[in-house]
Amino acid sequence: MFEGFERHRIATSGAEINLVRGGDGPPLLLLHGYPQTHAMWHKCAPLLAEHFTVVAADLRGYGDSEKAASDPSHAAYSKRAMAQDQVEAMASLGYDSFFVAGHDRGARVGHRLALDHPDRVRRLAVLDIAPTHAVFANVDQTMATAYYHWFFLIQPFDLPERLIGGAPEYYLRRKLGHWGKDESAFTPEALAEYVRCFSDPATIHATCEDYRAAASIDLEHDEADMATKVACPLLALWGGKGFVAKGYDVLAVWRERASDVRGEAIDCGHFLPEEKPDETSAALMRFFGET
Repeated sequence: MFEGFERHRIATSGAEINLVRGGDGPPLLLLHGYPQTHAMWHKCAPLLAEHFTVVAADLRGYGDSEKAASDPSHAAYSKRAMAQDQVEAMASLGYDSFFVAGHDRGARVGHRLALDHPDRVRRLAVLDIAPTHAVFANVDQTMATAYYHWFFLIQPFDLPERLIGGAPEYYLRRKLGHWGKDESAFTPEALAEYVRCFSDPATIHATCEDYRAAASIDLEHDEADMATKVACPLLALWGGKGFVAKGYDVLAVWRERASDVRGEAIDCGHFLPEEKPDETSAALMRFFGET
């Protein structure tokens, strides 16, 4: 995967970040979601690298990035802290401003990045999410069933860690199969990476901390910023066969949080970059290629 890309490990003020870089053109930062790594972009990255300098990074706590120590506030895994990592990593590579595309948790980091660092983010694409605050504010039986892991992973240490740690590969494969609509979309190479990384107890703990932060300190940050909208253009893409499509008016909910929103559904489940890489890449290229 990522043939021809350079591999880097960059020390930021909060964590060492693992990433790959390749291509030529304006810088584009790609951020992955749970329970994956930057490998989820391996089908899209070569296509995007024909037009952009692509940087695909592991979020702190995920993949081969550092598993930062946490505390009861969960601040180390706030989206603010995770966004700061990416700003510093991109600056270290020489990019003071850049495009961002994030899927799942990576889209939540991208949302916070655009709020905290509006001078850095030229355009933002969020894949298959509604804003965190909106999700928690509209919980019903359907949402709680589809997103049960949001409430499982936030349970106090070390209940979810122990239960997931008993069979991490089984848990990971069940999550991928449940959210995706085409299990053949996950290549053996990518699956091997996901299993390798997610089998580390430190990764399991860090990813639980990510969700604990979302249900605590991230909501505090969001509530403090409710009067502030994302200023840069925002593209929302979502899987037409998934829960986000069924549970939200995606464009309407994002227009509550951003000033310039456009988007579309793609005919797949949750994992757009792997289930429909050509369509996803084309939508991203159209958006980031606008002047």
